[in-house]
Amino acid sequence: MAKVTQPVTDDSIKVRQLSHYQFTWVAGGPGAPGTITLQLVLDQGAWEEVLTVNADDADVLQDLLTNTETVHYDISRRTLMFGVTPVGS
Repeated sequence: MAKVTQPVTDDSIKVRQLSHYQFTWVAGGPGAPGTITLQLVLDQGAWEEVLTVNADDADVLQDLLTNTETVHYDISRRTLMFGVTPVGS
């Protein structure tokens, strides 16, 4: 059996399930482009992460988030993982 470091804390959990998300656009200075952020609410609010994304990435992410039932986020690698597909599907 694998040895698990105790105690298990919020900081020791590295992969969490995405519960909710919100895109935000923040205006830049005069004549400057704005900034798009993506706020991730993980494990029903146990953890939150805010990512800065460009417009193309925001468009792709919106499509993936809309069309994927289960999404996980690896906190240490800052990686979104979309769904689980059985081999051969």
